[in-house]
Amino acid sequence: MFATFKLLFVYTALGPIAGLIGIPYSFLVSDISRLYRVAMWIAHAGVRAAGIRTEVVGVENVPVGKSCIFMCNHVSNLDPPVLLPLLPGRSSVLLKKELMRIPILGLAMRMGKFVPVERGQKREAAKASVAAAADALRSGLHILVFPEGTRSLDGRLSTFKKGPFYLAQETQAPIVPVAISGTQTMMRKGSVAITPGLARVQLLPAIEPSQFATRDELIVAVRRAIAEALPEEMRPEKFLAS
Repeated sequence: MFATFKLLFVYTALGPIAGLIGIPYSFLVSDISRLYRVAMWIAHAGVRAAGIRTEVVGVENVPVGKSCIFMCNHVSNLDPPVLLPLLPGRSSVLLKKELMRIPILGLAMRMGKFVPVERGQKREAAKASVAAAADALRSGLHILVFPEGTRSLDGRLSTFKKGPFYLAQETQAPIVPVAISGTQTMMRKGSVAITPGLARVQLLPAIEPSQFATRDELIVAVRRAIAEALPEEMRPEKFLAS
């Protein structure tokens, strides 16, 4: 639990200060880029304070000069703070709507064009989320999404939701599959205890939505790319049997 306290100390000590100074400044200059960089530095500092080391490979696979959709497997609450600071440029995130209600942080996320998503949302709400994500892409941002929709219970790659792939087909933004491993043993689902270790992030070759006739074919291609990059114990069992 000591590692958890160190991460929370960094976030609670630095986060509110950054928000109270950075949010008014960003309004004044009409640019949130500096606040975003500070937030990513704080996110990475908290991870490091908790004894989590990071290893990233494949940055060269991210298309230059294009807004991309990063699609990553999801095994721990540590995934976003580990992954986001490692991504090039500036990224928006599809996240639970409830997180937008957090004081200061919620306002900063709205300013950063983060996209709220409701679980089990109605069709109109889903369309609104896709439209907001498309707007973020058009403004030059990347999008980070966990297409499983929630954290895996056993660390194995689960099935994907269709919404992110509808976004990809609508915008024709390249998809960069991302495989993350190690975090599943550092903070397990249902626990707040952090075990220090090494988080590995692999950015895989981009996949162009235009190369696939159907959404289902696109889903299969992205899921297979991530599965093949994961350690054997994190691949879906049906994938191993195929």
